[in-house]
Amino acid sequence: MRVARAADLLAHRHGVDARSARTAGMLHDLARLYDVHDLIRECERREITIDAFARAHPIVLHAPLGAALAHEMFGIGDPRILSAIAKHTLADRDMFDLDCVVYLADGLEPGRDFEARAELWDLALRDLRAATKATIENSVDYLRRGGNDVAPQTLAALGAQCNTKGGTPSLI
Repeated sequence: MRVARAADLLAHRHGVDARSARTAGMLHDLARLYDVHDLIRECERREITIDAFARAHPIVLHAPLGAALAHEMFGIGDPRILSAIAKHTLADRDMFDLDCVVYLADGLEPGRDFEARAELWDLALRDLRAATKATIENSVDYLRRGGNDVAPQTLAALGAQCNTKGGTPSLI
């Protein structure tokens, strides 16, 4: 619920469709509680791409699997909503505004507790693109400081900008 509320607020602030943001926020973690074996099996069954990073860190598969489940279980057909669900964990080089809203809502919702959260949330309320970049940078720094791998999609997202020109994501 916190992610849906945060997505709604960010969407209103930045002229993004709030209903789509709330829907993606509500459904973004549909597959979050699947164990790693089920994540891999269910992604393989649906022919969802599993790259080397996801094989090594299967929990990230909850995002694309969640998008597939949103379509299958709830009839979500809007590719923008499905894209936002699929990209909410790792981000991506190609991010539309709704993708950025849900990514930020998930990473910065009030239940998160890390040093830069309040500052990043403040930025998110003012500047969607700058906040997305800063939040990705913060995540990459955190992972590297801990000696953890960083997903190639996340690294690619460092140079990305939220696409404000509309259009339809081609992810799903």
